[in-house]
Order: sequence, then C-alpha cells, then structure tokens
Amino acid sequence: MASPRSKPTQQRRYLPSHSILRSFECAARQESVTKAAEELHLTQSAISRQVKELEEAIGVSLFRRVGRRVVLTEAGNNLAAELSVDLDNIRRTVQRAIAAGEQGTALRVAVLPTFASRWLVPRLSEFNALHPEIMLNLTTRLKPFDMSKERFDCAIHFGTDDWPDTKMVRILEEEMVAVCSPAFKKNHIIVDIKQLQDLPLLHLETRPMAWTEWFSKFGTTNRQVYPGQQFDQFSMLIAGALASLGAALLPKYLIENELAAGSLVHLSDLRLRTNKGYFIVTEAGKHLPQIEVFSTWIKAAATQT
Repeated sequence: MASPRSKPTQQRRYLPSHSILRSFECAARQESVTKAAEELHLTQSAISRQVKELEEAIGVSLFRRVGRRVVLTEAGNNLAAELSVDLDNIRRTVQRAIAAGEQGTALRVAVLPTFASRWLVPRLSEFNALHPEIMLNLTTRLKPFDMSKERFDCAIHFGTDDWPDTKMVRILEEEMVAVCSPAFKKNHIIVDIKQLQDLPLLHLETRPMAWTEWFSKFGTTNRQVYPGQQFDQFSMLIAGALASLGAALLPKYLIENELAAGSLVHLSDLRLRTNKGYFIVTEAGKHLPQIEVFSTWIKAAATQT
C-alpha cells in the first residue's frame, strides 16, 4: 500500500503539461482545431491528441462537434475562461522577470490611460532616478477588477473608496476647470459665465452631468442637461478643446502643459472640486516594500501638483 507521502507525487504526475493546456486554450479561443494548429505551428492531429489527453485526465468532454466546427461544452467553457487567465499570468510573470533583469524587482501597475500619459509617465524619470532598483510596468485598466486573479501589484483608480477587498489610499483630489482654445475664446466673446450655457460644450461619456454640476454650483441655471459632443476618454476631450470644437471641463492636472503653453485658456477663475479623486489601490493584506516605496513617492508627487 502506498504511503501517504506518495500522494502529492501521484497528483503531480497527472497534472497536464503546459503544452497540453496551451493547445486546449488556443483551440477553445479559436473554436477551431485547424486555426489552433496554425497559431501554434503544430499539426491538427497533435492538437486533437493533446485535447483528448486533457479530456481523459479530467474525465469530462470539453468540445462537441457541430458540423465541421468544434464548440465548447459547458465544462470546456468554464475551464477555458479560467485557463486563459492562468496562462496569461504565467506569461506576465516571465515578462516581469525579464523586465526586472538584474534589478530583480518589478511592479505591475494598472493605470488609467490619460492619467498615465499626462501625469504619471512625465514624472517617472524622477522615480527611476530615486529608485533604480524598482522597474515599473504599466498596463491600462479602466474599471476595478479582481487584483488577486489578474496579479497586479497595485492600481491607480479614479472614483470613491469603494473597491472591494482592497486597501485604497487617496493620492490626488480633483479640481475641474472650464477651458477652451484661444481661437474659440476669441470667436465667442465671453464676459459672464452664464454665456457658456449657449456655447458648444464638450462632454465626457462617463460624466454626462459635469456641466450641470458646474452651472448648478455657481448658480447660473436650472437646466438639467446640456447638449454637445461626447467623448469616452479625457484625452479625446482635451483634443476636442484644442481643436476649438467647444468648451471643456477638465481636471487641471491633466492639462498642465497646455495651460502653461497657452494652447488652452481658462474661461473662468471658478474651480469645481468633486467628491471623487485618484487612489493607489493594493490587494487587502498584501504588503510589499516596493509598493510602499512607489506609494510614498506618488503621494509626494501629487502634493506638488
């Protein structure tokens, strides 16, 4: 009779190889053995054999044939969804090791695209000079996600303190300013902010009531909504303002260069401070020295904005 100590070895013996898992994931994603073979530079018979071996190992059918196509069973669909994340994490782990090189430490940070390109990235040379032992790898994420599953070390999030199972530290308040291009301001002589209500206004899709809040706060109207072009990213909203498409409400720290250069100008001295802000987010209970270093630096940089 086998000793209890032999069980882990027996279990590992039946764990499918990486090549088998990769072949199944590819066939599942493509819903085609032929396309999977082309992508992985294998023969169709090799892919079919590996999928069959996986089915035998776990004891369920993963595909069913519909005409000349293969379609995932429910069990196959569930496995493919989780396996895709697992294989992606393996790839990222290897990439992180490559990026870290001899430094040995790399942080994978989820960031919002406009905040990263306009605020964070221009300041990274300072961080790199102060902390050459830490490599920062930035990946775009627009919404909260499961940090433990996607294997991010931390994230920079805009909103409120409502991301489940995380620790959130506010790093930057948001102050909205009304701006436009010099050409737009010249074409629309503005002596009172009430005039803005009748001008072309630009909107962010995720904040359709921003202008309503602006006018309501400063007591200029009872109107509920304002027409105008919509954009789904601050970067496009900024581009629209630069192109004289209309006036825009923008966070001041995202347009520092444009204000300094005069390519965007203030329409009013009034500022709207929202109840939201930017947070640095880490998985609850996760403590890494390099995360603390990055967090401390970014909070210090934010105070200078």
